[in-house]
Amino acid sequence: MEGLVWLLAVFIGYLFGSLPTGYIAGRIKGLDLRKVGSGNIGATNAIRNLGVVIGIVVLLVDVLKGLIPCIVFPGIIMKLFPDGYVPQSDYLSLTLGVAAILGHNFSCWLGFKGGKGVATTAGVVGGLALIPFVICFVSWVLTLLITRYVSVASIIAAIVLPLATATWPSDLDNRFGILFWVFFVLGVMAILKHVSNIQKLMNGSEHRLFDKKVLNNIKEES
Repeated sequence: MEGLVWLLAVFIGYLFGSLPTGYIAGRIKGLDLRKVGSGNIGATNAIRNLGVVIGIVVLLVDVLKGLIPCIVFPGIIMKLFPDGYVPQSDYLSLTLGVAAILGHNFSCWLGFKGGKGVATTAGVVGGLALIPFVICFVSWVLTLLITRYVSVASIIAAIVLPLATATWPSDLDNRFGILFWVFFVLGVMAILKHVSNIQKLMNGSEHRLFDKKVLNNIKEES
């Protein structure tokens, strides 16, 4: 029975995370985000091609795709199964969250392709380890303000994540326990998802967030 609980958690988390928010928003506006701009379905490309308001909505929904499985779904699953058949809720939350990130990055609705998972990972981290989340968020914001590159800010946050988790361990485990290693792997996965951005940074073709196109979108929406 416990194995069924784990399978259900993976299935629900993955399916919830696989909702391609940016792709859906683009289709509503008559665009396929995979074919414009960077080709990514995340919030940054949505801001550049669909407008700031829609881009922010995409960002928030992608964050919730990681947060909701961690804080809401465990309680629902625990009510579905008798006592003694449900794993420790913290580990259930972690499983649901990781599955949601995989769903976002490798969506079954998009041929097992998807976004880079930064926003959804942020939601998972926020639901499991608040202090590391705050540290990563501050590092992301500061890097973005200094460089104006979302990709650089995301890479820095991915590097900071396991370091912050090791420094401020949560109740889930000890300093270098399962949460540290899961966040380490998630950080590496996020960096690997940004390889194309790193190449663009090296050849000078990476777009800054607040370039002319984004500023024009802001003017049109104001």
